[in-house]
Amino acid sequence: MSLLHHDAQREPFAVASHFRDDFYACLTARRDELFELADALLCADGPVRTPVDLTLLGEHRRGHGALYGALNRGRIDTGRLRRTLAALPQPEAADGRLVLAVDVSNWLRPDAECSADRLFCHTYGRSKDQHLMIPGWPYSFVAALESGRTSWCQLLDAVRLGPTDDVAEVTAVQVRRVVQDLIAGGRWHRGDADILIVFDAGYDAPRMAHLLHGLPVEVLGRLRSDRVMRKPVPVPWISPPQGGRPPKHGKEFRFAKPESWGEPDTATTQVTARYGTAQTMAWDRIHPRLTTRSAWIGHDGELPILEGTLIRLQVDHLPGGGDPLPVWLWSSKTG
Repeated sequence: MSLLHHDAQREPFAVASHFRDDFYACLTARRDELFELADALLCADGPVRTPVDLTLLGEHRRGHGALYGALNRGRIDTGRLRRTLAALPQPEAADGRLVLAVDVSNWLRPDAECSADRLFCHTYGRSKDQHLMIPGWPYSFVAALESGRTSWCQLLDAVRLGPTDDVAEVTAVQVRRVVQDLIAGGRWHRGDADILIVFDAGYDAPRMAHLLHGLPVEVLGRLRSDRVMRKPVPVPWISPPQGGRPPKHGKEFRFAKPESWGEPDTATTQVTARYGTAQTMAWDRIHPRLTTRSAWIGHDGELPILEGTLIRLQVDHLPGGGDPLPVWLWSSKTG
């Protein structure tokens, strides 16, 4: 049941009850049946194989016809639902800041030949280093994370990617909308720490930082171990005798060649229970050298210099006994 008045806002039951009331308001057509379907889906003992199985649960009080009518003709105000989710109390990191993770998850549909806009989705096979491409629908998810070893997260948005979509641009629009909803919902205020946005190696972290410029966010992304980036130009710069335009980039920073790294600006060592000794090195103002190719082929004007902090993490061993390869991270925050 749901509360009809807004009392005791801080109590968990009251928050859940008010969310149910707000969720019901997001249903614009066949709302009663859709609301019961959501209850039945949440109360099912195991995985739901077919929608008709939900009609056998006690939470579903209508017949088969109402179920199929709601699935065919029901409507949800997705914009209002996004704002409702963003206004809920959000999980936070240990330092109190908001942390959002962005990733793509595939809904595999190999036998649904009549489903529109299917793409070949990258999946891992059962054998080691086996990669399969299976038709399906890729979805981009944004979730709020909390500190600690937990699998719980709070989903805030989901967007299906189409065949002609630029994943980075679609994701940037999605993240920008989520951040703006969090600000409008009172979950971030001026003076709070920047919202940390975490990306995997499938995203170009410097480009995502450029696309999200103007928002109170810090982009943190994982980089491939074969990347080549650039150091800042030394200050003060001594102009050569022949003169000319001052350079924009310093020397190369090759991830695979330690002799090109130089001394790190920061280095730490921490003993952990699961990974042994963890060593971290960080270099400030490391940036990629952009060219008018690939994602930047349509860029107007001078290419930007996207400086950030490059981080290398190395541990002694992994809990599963695998080879502990170094992890390279790039943060849009400098200094």
